[in-house]
Amino acid sequence: MNAETIKQTVSKRKEQIFATFGHLHANPEVSWKEVETTAYLAERARALGLQVTTFDDCTGLVATWGEGKPVIGLRTDIDALWQEVDGTWRANHSCGHDAHMTLVLEAIETLKEAGFQPAGTLKILFQPAEEKGDGALKLIEKGMVDDIDYLFGVHLRPIQEMKAGNAGPAIYNGAALFLEGEISGVAAHGARPHLGINVIEVAAAIVNGLGSIHTNPVVPATAKMTMLKAGGDNYNIIPDRATFALDLRAQTNQVMDELLEKIKRMVAGVEAIFDTKITLRAGSRMVAAEVNEEAKALMEQAILDILGEEGLRPAPVSPGAEDFHFYTVERPQIKATMLALGCDLGPGLHHPQMSFTRESLLDGVGILAQVVVRAFEKAAK
Repeated sequence: MNAETIKQTVSKRKEQIFATFGHLHANPEVSWKEVETTAYLAERARALGLQVTTFDDCTGLVATWGEGKPVIGLRTDIDALWQEVDGTWRANHSCGHDAHMTLVLEAIETLKEAGFQPAGTLKILFQPAEEKGDGALKLIEKGMVDDIDYLFGVHLRPIQEMKAGNAGPAIYNGAALFLEGEISGVAAHGARPHLGINVIEVAAAIVNGLGSIHTNPVVPATAKMTMLKAGGDNYNIIPDRATFALDLRAQTNQVMDELLEKIKRMVAGVEAIFDTKITLRAGSRMVAAEVNEEAKALMEQAILDILGEEGLRPAPVSPGAEDFHFYTVERPQIKATMLALGCDLGPGLHHPQMSFTRESLLDGVGILAQVVVRAFEKAAK
């Protein structure tokens, strides 16, 4: 199947693509509660004649088309964020997962309508809870990716990185780790601070200590305190308990490991200086991208096929995290990459009023459909 057939089929399906997006955008659901979203996607997949697997203990689904090897995978996240929009707290698709679902679902519809038949198995992962950072791990735990040879994902890119009509063959996301901490001090009267251990002063020492931690300056990395709760309603009491959170970012998994160890040593030192107890607990973690060059080359060719040379851009490097990369870190045999889709997205990802150019959905559907064709062709050689 040639790229021109795919482009023509996408063009004919334009209004349906927009309608799919409109439905998903209007019905957001937060992580691990994507019940109606799962039901809608399952219904659409079954209508295409795909085999659908759902789960008793979680949302999300896996759909398959064809049988045997090779196994080519497409993955989309399906959850929304919980945030304040125009004064009301609600689920909101401000990270583009509504677009990602549309792109993957409509790529399959496009291939079906164009008469494509996979020479093997096409496996589609509709993955829950990307925003929680553990949705990919759940599907890995269930063995849903063990047979996949190539895996392709997608993420809309903010206008600061890429404009509409452009696309990149990979996204080099960084690693992220959240640490939760608790400080136990000694309460005292504000007039007698020498009798207490002030947990706010301990927290301040941790903040100062973060500034003294250095890793390789060539690899971006940051660590900062993003939450601190201490004290009560009375201003004349030395507080004896505090909770805090640290946000760690690093562009590689190796630097993240180094950063974490240095923070643990620094916190132990602060603990000794103040003669207090500080506990650290690891929260959610996202690994940095491990991009396969073969998969990246296939995505690059698909972009060229659909957008031409003027549409191909270098793969962006992003400090943002993405749990897609657990698939390759946990299952190194999988050859994976993510499509970076330019769409004039603004003001930015996770902004409650995020919007993008809807026409870019057509580019993304075409590229994902074409990379599937390219991957089957590559595997057959």
